[in-house]
Amino acid sequence: MKTQDLILLEPHEAQIRSLLTQGAGSERSAYMLFGIADIESDPWKEASRRRLISHQFDQIDDDSLVSASGRHVTWQTDGFMRLLNDAKIAGQVPALVHSHPKGNARFSEQDDRNEAELARTALLKGMPGLISIVIAGNGDIAARIWTQADTAIDIGRILHSGPRLRISGLEGTPEDFLDRQVRLFGKEASRQVSGFRCGIAGGGATGSALLPLLLRLGVAEAVQFDKDIVDETNLNRLHGTRRSDVDAKMPKTSIHARTVLESGLSMKLVTVDAWAGHPETWDALKACDVIFCCTDDHAGRLFLNRFARFYGIPVIDVGLAMQRRTDTAFDLFARVSTLVPGHPCLLCGDYVDPRRAREEALRRNDPDAYQRLKAEAYVLGEGDPSPAVVTFTTEAATMAVNEWLAAVTGLAGDAGMLPTRIRRFHARDERRPLVESRSGCPCCSQAETLGRADVQPFLEMVS
Repeated sequence: MKTQDLILLEPHEAQIRSLLTQGAGSERSAYMLFGIADIESDPWKEASRRRLISHQFDQIDDDSLVSASGRHVTWQTDGFMRLLNDAKIAGQVPALVHSHPKGNARFSEQDDRNEAELARTALLKGMPGLISIVIAGNGDIAARIWTQADTAIDIGRILHSGPRLRISGLEGTPEDFLDRQVRLFGKEASRQVSGFRCGIAGGGATGSALLPLLLRLGVAEAVQFDKDIVDETNLNRLHGTRRSDVDAKMPKTSIHARTVLESGLSMKLVTVDAWAGHPETWDALKACDVIFCCTDDHAGRLFLNRFARFYGIPVIDVGLAMQRRTDTAFDLFARVSTLVPGHPCLLCGDYVDPRRAREEALRRNDPDAYQRLKAEAYVLGEGDPSPAVVTFTTEAATMAVNEWLAAVTGLAGDAGMLPTRIRRFHARDERRPLVESRSGCPCCSQAETLGRADVQPFLEMVS
């Protein structure tokens, strides 16, 4: 049996919590659909597991209720049969949700009996299981899944994904070296920080600065993606590099693995020598709880922009723009955008160029075809290398990590992460541009893609 955990997207969790305010203290119920993310080999445990991502919420209306009180709720099952049909067509997992306004987030014996019958029906209809969720009056949520008609398995780990981030079901205590951090954030917030499985897309300047920050914050499991080798020009900004690494043509991922190993701290870092978005990276990306996008290319950004939508895994994108206008005038920008439900995507903010993304993908996947198009002036070409200064790339990485900390600890208030903030180093100020989701956006305006998870082709991308 695969290990299973849930990702509850903020819009759906808000709908679950709304059940507590209905019915004047009586129990209320709803149906849900969950997308399936199958991970053939978890990068840290090297075992298969399954993640279930909330995709759709449908409240059971009053007309379908048979009876309800503070201790029970019953309803007509016509809607349940429609739910099973929808789940079968979409290849998803059906779910039951109900509230315990006067009880605990614990399944009762009556729940066991009722759900066993419904689970038997679901399994006979070919479902991979039936999820059950209960929310208590104090706000606690419990979940389990029926994969057999006579046994339900508790799902202890739930990633709550939105502008605020939290993982239910974490255990353990913070490492001793985190004492000063615990004094500020407390044990639970530090346990949360350590418990996130973090992905870092890119091992260049920003990624090399971001990894040690996660290491020192106590993150226990991380994975980093990059396919480059270090060269002479990286020495001015790539943390952890040595001149001998240039001579040895060392992969950037090997340098970062060495940094973690030499620290002697508790992080288990897995490195993948591939660009984020390559099929070789899919399993590891699906296993993450948050992904920091530290790539400087449009192809990687466009991929992760869509990935965040389908899998509900938060992506924190870091961008830099630097140029000299005169000998004493500069434009120096760092941007951090957070891709979570309710926030506009990178396309809506014009932070990614689909044409450039296609050209970059072509250059990686078919260099000969790319060169032919370039010779015919059908592509933009690479242009001159972008300027880079270690202090600015490092500060951009810190901005991204602090945005994540705001989501986990609440250090900036209950609103959590901002959609986008831009720091102007030359003006010594920070701005929060108002970016709204565009009507018709191919990413964030399509309700059917939110939490859709595994589909064929992957992310519904046709090359």
